Parts: sequence; structure tokens; C-alpha cells
Amino acid sequence: MTALAALASVMIGARHVPPAAVWDAIFAPSGTEEDIVVRSLRLPRTAFGVLAGTALGVAGALVQGHTRNPLADPGLLGVTQGAAFAMVLSIFTFGVTGVGTYIWFGFTGALAASVLVFVLGGSGRGGATPLTLALAGAAVTAFLHGLVAGLVLLDEQAMDTYRFWQAGALAGRDADALPVLLPFVLAGLVLATANASGLNALALGEDVARSLGHRIGLARAVGVAAITLLTGAAVAACGALAFLGLIVPHLARALSGPDHRWLLPFSGLLGATLLLAADVTGRLVARPGEVEVGIMLALLGGPFFIALVRRRKAMRL
Repeated sequence: MTALAALASVMIGARHVPPAAVWDAIFAPSGTEEDIVVRSLRLPRTAFGVLAGTALGVAGALVQGHTRNPLADPGLLGVTQGAAFAMVLSIFTFGVTGVGTYIWFGFTGALAASVLVFVLGGSGRGGATPLTLALAGAAVTAFLHGLVAGLVLLDEQAMDTYRFWQAGALAGRDADALPVLLPFVLAGLVLATANASGLNALALGEDVARSLGHRIGLARAVGVAAITLLTGAAVAACGALAFLGLIVPHLARALSGPDHRWLLPFSGLLGATLLLAADVTGRLVARPGEVEVGIMLALLGGPFFIALVRRRKAMRL
């Protein structure tokens, strides 16, 4: 499914490019206009979709597992607003304009916000728990949202950039950022894989997990680090892609079951597939223009979220 979604992303766009021309552009480029469209626009766009979709899918499964909250998404730990605040602050303070530059401010802000949430959530006697992490994340998110709102009102350029970033998009991103962000995503996936057995134990309760020999604090720290790396890279590059981290783990859980050793890879594959499918749909419904993928995800995720809230059984993870 992911391969088919990636193929559709390369084949379909606002400009019609015959399949033979797409093939030639990938394997035998000759510098034609079709080659430029495919190699400079569609291939990087597809790569960003795979990268961000995989990262947000796995991060969503991790955050729902650690908070034991079926309505949680990666933004719950303040990652999204941390990236937004640092990005807007860089534009407001330093006049940064290029995506390839402010993406690093966004990533740094995402890391800083997650560390702050973990420090605040773990400062009590019981250390970091699902409840304290969720409360700390909500507090940090609200605080940073207020700061961002104040900054964008003071600076027109910051407002325009933030509005585009907030919608979430795969188009118009700097392809040079891909090889730089890839190591962070890979590191996050490695940490997520290492965290799978700990999450399975935590699902049985912290007392049971301790009796099985798991270190609760270490498992929480590894999980938060993985969520930060994955979400920070995705939102800094592609913006606030809402609902993806919420929807995907539930779809993956229906296919793989609750075992996180299978749930995490399924979430990654479904995340990439869903994001690319939403992006392709956005290109088709408004041709020759397009609808941003963040808007398409909101249109799909809104009804899903309502249905999830109405299902009482979903409250039990």
C-alpha cells in the first residue's frame, strides 16, 4: 500500500506527465521540463511524505501508549507548539525567510519543549506518569500558543509564514533538508523499537512492569526522546499535520493488535500511506490547483475524532 501511494504521488500532479515520461525522468533524465517537474518537485515531495508520515505514525503510537490515552497525539507533549514558537521567533528576531533555515529553529524548539514537558512532568514524587506528562504538555502547549499568537500579531512576515506552516504541506519544502533530517528520524525509529517491550509491560500497569524487571523512568525517557525526534523532524519540515498521529495508531491497532512490537511498524507504514494518499487526493479535488495536505487530513480526521470520542470502548487502551 505504501509503495502504491508513493507511486501515485510521483505520477499525479497539477501538471499531467505521461507515465513513460515519469519513467524516463527517474531512470534516464534528459533535462526536459517533465524531468524537472518529476525530479525537482514530485520526488522530494513524496520523500517528505514518507518521512513525515512514518515519523508521525510511530510517534502517535508511542504517545498513546505512554499516556494510555486513545485521544492523544504527538502534539500533546508540546512538540508542535515548541517548533512553531522557535520558528516564529527566528523570523521575528533574525528575519529568517528560507525554509531550509527556519526548519532548524523549529526542530530545536520541538526538542526544547519536549524536554521541558518531561522535566515538569517528572518533578513530583512519583516521577513522570501518564497524567503528569499530559498535564505538563497541555500547560506548555497553551503557554507557547499564547506566545506564538502574540508574535505573529506583531510581525506580518511571521504571520504569513506561520499561517502556511500551520496548515501543513509537503509542497515547497527544501529538498536539501531531507538528508539532514533523515538521521534524526532513523534515531527516533531505533529508540521506538527499543521502547516496544517496555510499552507492552507498561500496558499491564507500572507495578507489573516493575515486577517484570523494567525500569519505568528509563522507559518513559526513551519514549519521550523517540517522540521528540520523530515529531520534531516531521513538524519542522512539513508543518503541523493534524490528526495523523491520532488516527494512524487506531487503524494499525485494528490490523496488528496491541503488541507494540507489531503496532509501531504498522503505524509507520500506515502513516506514510495515509499522508501520501491525502496529498494525492488534495491534488485531484482542485485541479489544476490543489488543497494542502494538512487541510485534507483535517477533513478526514475530524469525523474520525468525533466517532472515536463517541465510542466508550475506545477509552480503554
